[in-house]
Amino acid sequence: MQDSSSNMTRVYRFKFTDGVTRSIYEFAKLHQFDDRATYKEAWKDWLDTHEDEVRCECRRLTELGYDGNIENKMYKSGRYYFRTKSSDEVEPKERRTYVPTSSDLIESMNAHIKMHYNSPEYTPALGYDDFCRSYKHELAQEIAYLGRQGITESREISAKIKKTYKNRYFQFIQHK
Repeated sequence: MQDSSSNMTRVYRFKFTDGVTRSIYEFAKLHQFDDRATYKEAWKDWLDTHEDEVRCECRRLTELGYDGNIENKMYKSGRYYFRTKSSDEVEPKERRTYVPTSSDLIESMNAHIKMHYNSPEYTPALGYDDFCRSYKHELAQEIAYLGRQGITESREISAKIKKTYKNRYFQFIQHK
C-alpha cells in the first residue's frame, strides 16, 4: 500500500471550512461581552448543539494532518480572534501617484557613495549628511522638481530624499 501522505501537499495552516468559521464567528459575536466562565459554559452548549458539524470538521482536519486538539483550536479562534474582530469592512486608502526621484540626483548620490564608501568612518547616515552639504545645488533643483510634482511639504521632501540616498547605498552594497 502506498503512503497517501507522500502524494498530498503538506498543509501548514489548518483553516476551518467557511461554514464552521461562520458558526464560530456568530457564536463569538453573540457572547462577545460574556465573562470567561459564562463564555466557556456557553461554548460547551454550542459544541453539543453543533456536534455533527464539529465531528465532520475534526475528521477533515485530522485527514489533512492536523494533530492538535481541534475543539480547543475552535474555542481559541472564537474567544481570542472572532470575538474581538470588527465586522466593518475597511475601505482601502487611495494611494497617491508615485513621484520618482530625478535621474540626475540619483547619479549624484551614486557618485557620492562610490567616492566615500571605502572611508572607515562612512555610514549611510553620515554619508547622507555630507551629501546634503556637498550637493546643495542638486538638492535645490530636486526640491523644485518635487514641488512641481505636487510634493510641497518640506518634511515629506526631506524624508523622500533621505530614503532615496539610503536605498542607493544599499543598492550599491548589494551590487558591489
